Amino acid sequence: MQLIPQSPDLFTYLASDEAIDHWHPVVLEAADRLWSTTGDAYSYARAAFEFVRDDIPHSADSGDPRVAWRASDVLGTRNGICHAKSHALVALLRAQGIPAGLCYQRLADDDGSHPLVHGLIALRLPGAARWSRLDPRGNRPGVDARFDLVEERLAFPVRPELGEADHPELYAAPHPAVLAALKESADREDLWRRLPTAL
Repeated sequence: MQLIPQSPDLFTYLASDEAIDHWHPVVLEAADRLWSTTGDAYSYARAAFEFVRDDIPHSADSGDPRVAWRASDVLGTRNGICHAKSHALVALLRAQGIPAGLCYQRLADDDGSHPLVHGLIALRLPGAARWSRLDPRGNRPGVDARFDLVEERLAFPVRPELGEADHPELYAAPHPAVLAALKESADREDLWRRLPTAL
């Protein structure tokens, strides 16, 4: 998919903010630990993706009612939904100088009902000609997201016939509607009521 960056300035996708707090000691410790086992940008990006995908459970799968939204909190509590896990992965990538941003899909149930906005990321490794999307949501039966910079292996390929869509915009910071839902929710059940159904 051809992504449309919000900004032509690559450094925008290395910045920190309140959700992607890659200057935080928890993020830096995790980034340093992962880098020490890899040593190059490609191997590090893969290790960071697999760490967030596999070692931080999606709270809907684990049943955790807590709502984490800052990257440091996601890493510290090992908990989060797709959006929160995406914040954590973007922070880990930026902590090691790899430009990364946030992107979104509109998904629905198998009958087209209950639409929701799903969060994922895109990165651009040194020397790469384009951005590559990755989905750190976490695998489960029927979901098999992989690290692949050539052929997308996302958790949920969209089904246009059900009104699903890939949003082409690449955001440097979380979409305001998504971030507001995360910040204002008392627990995960409350979060499901607040998350946007479209952007």
